[in-house]
Amino acid sequence: MTKLQMIITFVVFGGVILVIAFDLMDMLLAALLGVSVLTLFGIFSTQDMLDVTRTASGPIALLFGGMVVALTLAPTGIFDHIGTRYLIATRGSGKRFLLGLVLLVAPLCAVLPNATTVILLAPIIIRVADALEVDYVGPMVLTAVISNSAGLLTLVGDPATFLVGSEIGISFMQYLGKVSPGGLLAVIVILPLIPWLLRNIWQVQRILPEGLKPAPIKDPVFAALSISVLAVMILLFLFGEMMPIHLVPPAVSIIGASLALLVFHGLKHETTENILRGIDWRTLIFLICMFCMVEAFQKTGLLGSLSLNLHLWFGTNLLIIAMIMLAGTGILSSVLANIPIVAAVTLIAKGYFVTAEMVPDIALAQNFAGWPEQTLPVFVALMFAGTLGGNATLIGASANIVSAGICASHGKPVSFARFMRYGLPVMLCQMVVAALYVLFLYSFYGR
Repeated sequence: MTKLQMIITFVVFGGVILVIAFDLMDMLLAALLGVSVLTLFGIFSTQDMLDVTRTASGPIALLFGGMVVALTLAPTGIFDHIGTRYLIATRGSGKRFLLGLVLLVAPLCAVLPNATTVILLAPIIIRVADALEVDYVGPMVLTAVISNSAGLLTLVGDPATFLVGSEIGISFMQYLGKVSPGGLLAVIVILPLIPWLLRNIWQVQRILPEGLKPAPIKDPVFAALSISVLAVMILLFLFGEMMPIHLVPPAVSIIGASLALLVFHGLKHETTENILRGIDWRTLIFLICMFCMVEAFQKTGLLGSLSLNLHLWFGTNLLIIAMIMLAGTGILSSVLANIPIVAAVTLIAKGYFVTAEMVPDIALAQNFAGWPEQTLPVFVALMFAGTLGGNATLIGASANIVSAGICASHGKPVSFARFMRYGLPVMLCQMVVAALYVLFLYSFYGR
């Protein structure tokens, strides 16, 4: 890459971020224009596209499959049923409404993509907020923050966690034992912040209409089959890698999507074409564009030099490296889409371990499984930083983008500053908890 191309890459990369941050242009259009400029100047090549395909295919497959499976649940009436029960459970209390969000969102986000969960639950949240006569923007932002945090509960809960996990060969069950407890702490730390962040809603008490009853499930057979597909997908997430054919999570997600589409086709509820119209293609394309831009940025050589400098500056002190990764990736993930950032920083971490001669050069290739246990705190720090850092700003995670888009479609746009007012304090507190958890892991594995 020439010096001029490096300058163009930095300018385009920074320009796209600033345009999105100041809401000067639709974020998807800005990302597409950024990739187009890089392509026109020969910075982003055909080979780069192939590299992006290899890196992005897993996370995108997870998101796509989860979205399709979720779409089979929506027409069953399950969420309308849950929504009414949720409203009844609040007893007209804003406090119960907000605390209930954690119980409602977190379990779903452990097995479904964050953005998909926000799409599914948005009608419920807006309906309950309207019934309680409160502004739904705050609860919708809180939903995105909870969904991102709960993504740490399982290996497939967030594409960022899966991306790092797949690079180090950690299984679904191993993740549950070594990383999930930290994810649970990240969710719990939100609870004491809610009364402060959403004080007006927390203090609300309304009288609900009498005679509220959950609507019956519209089609019990369709509902049973849809839930069965979700159950099969969860079981394959848990045990697929133990099977002789070794089903990895993206493959499981595609299998789940195929079964979900088969349910629609078999019961003649909807055509495949109409179902696919419901996919959040905007978020998927935006993430692919960001992967492309990060790939171009990687060609500047800055990421490679960081791997070398980390070893020169800090040697093999893995606790310092883990904390640097946690802080640096957290900051980057707050101003850029977290998934491609995690992909880039994971390469820095792998390059550092090769430079430090803790693993052979082959570790830079895909599917290397010989990572020493002492490297675990560094990679877990990346998972936490990439997932929790995205909570800070509107563009930090796909769930944030979707949440803001839903609010805008209902007549209440969410500005970059307003989202950050809720998200940044949560992110900072969670990063402190994450640092303590990484320190805990280091005491067991890092020495």
